[in-house]
Amino acid sequence: MSTCMVSAVVFDCDGVLTDNGSSWQNIHNKFGTISNKGSEHSKMLEKFLDGAISEEEFVEFDIRLWRSVKPDIHRDDIMRCYSGVELMEGAREVVAELQSRGVYVAIVSSGVDVFVGAIASMLKVDDWVANGFEWDDDGFLIRGLPTRVPTHNKGLMIEKLARINGFEMNEIISVGDSGTDLSMKVEDSAFIGFNPSRTRALEAFEEAAVPIVEGKDLRMIWPLIYSGEKLAG
Repeated sequence: MSTCMVSAVVFDCDGVLTDNGSSWQNIHNKFGTISNKGSEHSKMLEKFLDGAISEEEFVEFDIRLWRSVKPDIHRDDIMRCYSGVELMEGAREVVAELQSRGVYVAIVSSGVDVFVGAIASMLKVDDWVANGFEWDDDGFLIRGLPTRVPTHNKGLMIEKLARINGFEMNEIISVGDSGTDLSMKVEDSAFIGFNPSRTRALEAFEEAAVPIVEGKDLRMIWPLIYSGEKLAG
C-alpha cells in the first residue's frame, strides 16, 4: 500500500498508540459502571456506534453513570483511571522514525483529552485533538465539552490538517483500530487497519479493502508505509 510520498501519518490513540480498548471505558472500569454485555451502557454504546444517538448524548449518559458512583469527580480522579495503561509496543520507535524522515505525526482521537494529551506529550507528536470535559476552577467535572472529533466523521480533522499544512490528500496515511476510524480515509488518502478492536471493525476493514495488521506491535505497519522496509526494535 506504500505511497510515493508520505507527508503526514495520523494515528488514532486508544488501541493504536496505547494498549487499551478505550479511554472512556477505562473510566467505566475504574468506577465499576460497566456490568455486562446486556447492561444499559452496552445498549447505549451499540446505539451510538449505529449513529442512533449523538456524541454529546452518549457522553452525558456516561457522566450520569459515573456520578451515580461518585457525585463529585475531580480531574485527578479521571487521570487515575489510566494508571497502568502502557504505550503500544513499537509506538515510540514508529513516531520517532517518521519524524526523523520529516513526516508530520498527528493524533486524531475521539477519546478523552486529558489522556490523549498526555500520550501526545510523551510521544512528542506534532499535533493532536481529542474530546473531553469542562472543569470548574477547582478541577471538578462540570459537563462534557462540545464534540471536537466526531467519532463517525473523523475525516473532518484530516481535511483540516491537510488544509492548514498544505498537504495533498494522497500524501496522508491514517491508522486506526475501529470501523469508525475508517472515516479518516478521505479522498485519495490511505488507511491502515491496525489491531482491529472488534469483530465489526475487522469486517469493516475487510469490506473497505484496506490493509489490515493483526497484532500488537505498531512496527508491523512500517512495510505498509515504506515498501520493503522493516523497523527494528
